[in-house]
Amino acid sequence: MAKTLSPVFAIVAGEASGDTLGADLIKSLRKLYPTARYEGIGGPKMQAQGFDSLFPMDRLAVMGLIDPLRRLPELLSIRRSICRRYENNPPLVFIGIDAPDFNLTIEQKLRRQGVKTVHYVSPSVWAWRQGRIKKIKDSVDLMLTLFPFEVDFYQSHGVPVCYVGHPLARQFSDHMPLSVARSKLGVTSPNPLLCIMPGSRAGEVELLAELFLDAAVAAAQEMNQELQLVIPAANETRYQQLKKLLASRSENIILLKQQSDVAMSAADVVLLASGTTALEAMLLKKPMVVGYKLGNLTYRLVRPFVKTPFVSIPNLLAGEMLVPELLQDAATVSNLADHLVAAFEPNNYSDVLAKFDQFHHQLALDSGGLAAQAIDDLIAEN
Repeated sequence: MAKTLSPVFAIVAGEASGDTLGADLIKSLRKLYPTARYEGIGGPKMQAQGFDSLFPMDRLAVMGLIDPLRRLPELLSIRRSICRRYENNPPLVFIGIDAPDFNLTIEQKLRRQGVKTVHYVSPSVWAWRQGRIKKIKDSVDLMLTLFPFEVDFYQSHGVPVCYVGHPLARQFSDHMPLSVARSKLGVTSPNPLLCIMPGSRAGEVELLAELFLDAAVAAAQEMNQELQLVIPAANETRYQQLKKLLASRSENIILLKQQSDVAMSAADVVLLASGTTALEAMLLKKPMVVGYKLGNLTYRLVRPFVKTPFVSIPNLLAGEMLVPELLQDAATVSNLADHLVAAFEPNNYSDVLAKFDQFHHQLALDSGGLAAQAIDDLIAEN
């Protein structure tokens, strides 16, 4: 039943993916609270739903180590302003969408002032730096998770949690047929096509791009067949980095600016760095090989804090090594090539693809509607 209140929902999203989630959530909340106001920090999709963004969302979009340090005074100023605003004028609920380093501190301060707080998109605390759960428990009245395997972790630590599914699963429900995708790329050869995705960060591309390309060449030699290669660059900067790197290579490679969905749809197999791309490849029902490397010093520093046996979403969903993960020292040209050869054999992947389809249905929920109902239930507890 629609509420007749005129409350304020405060929402802070820090990047484009959060803007998409926020817009979907606002749309569903309006059905329950049609007279409410929605404000905070959000992007164009949230603003199209009548959201009032107090600061430009792109001011929160920082990556790496140096950029956040350079922008720290501005980020702290924005966060103080948000805290003051909602300490002085408490909203019905505060919803932080992702951006845990920014949002959890706000949530913690407001919760101590009696404001109900929600965090939408779990930090990967179940995978590494599990000590962060103490702050989360002190900051969050409700955690909304995108994956079902995250629920048990929060329940075991006494944090109220609700699984709402992943919005990408619904977006990928009608994926592009292979023939259409190849036509878009101008691919006419019947030879097998490998999509290579070496990451979205400069350091990832530096460590993985040539490794992946060498593995593709070795796999083609082992298969005694020419492979077509396509690489979708994550952004303009990565495109220029890859273009420079490929200038010294002799292979015939299609380099794209973004268009990862087209590239993966056109491919028989995907060789990728771990991350959201593994989820996307799974939703497109593509055989995949996951490879990843960190700098040796970074790996030695990070490794003790990693608490999960897997890094890719398909394996985390399955609770087993469903797709090959070759990490750090195991990510060699010969190891990657061997797994690529196996992935190009359709019979090797029939059971895996069936599980991909099962996981797709499990994730393809009405995320915004479920999140809105869980927030309404939290409010009703008062």
